[in-house]
Amino acid sequence: MPLHLERIEWMPSPPLAPDDGPIDFEHLKRMTLGDSGLEQEVLAMFSAQSARLVGELAARPAEARALTHTLKGSAHTIGAFAVADAATRLEAALAAGSDPQELLADLGDAVARARTAIDAILRRS
Repeated sequence: MPLHLERIEWMPSPPLAPDDGPIDFEHLKRMTLGDSGLEQEVLAMFSAQSARLVGELAARPAEARALTHTLKGSAHTIGAFAVADAATRLEAALAAGSDPQELLADLGDAVARARTAIDAILRRS
């Protein structure tokens, strides 16, 4: 029986390690299928959501694990890997019952850097 070979178009994989910027724009482009309008909409939503969630983390400690988990997922989706990593560390500390203050500050810093990059992108559009 002869082999049937079919050419499949190459599709890039997500990077193993994100670049140094607060947003991996190649990842975002893949997630939004290259739709620049959708990219802008998602970035604006993440910027607003991340600021709200960081504020709520301090105000609602009983819900901190769920809020952190939500932020982690949103950050992964848009390519804000530093935010996702900081949220992962905070989530682990909360689960272990450790003092989260330093990790909460780290998460706030990562969110601030991501929001600054997002604001610059949205202003250019």
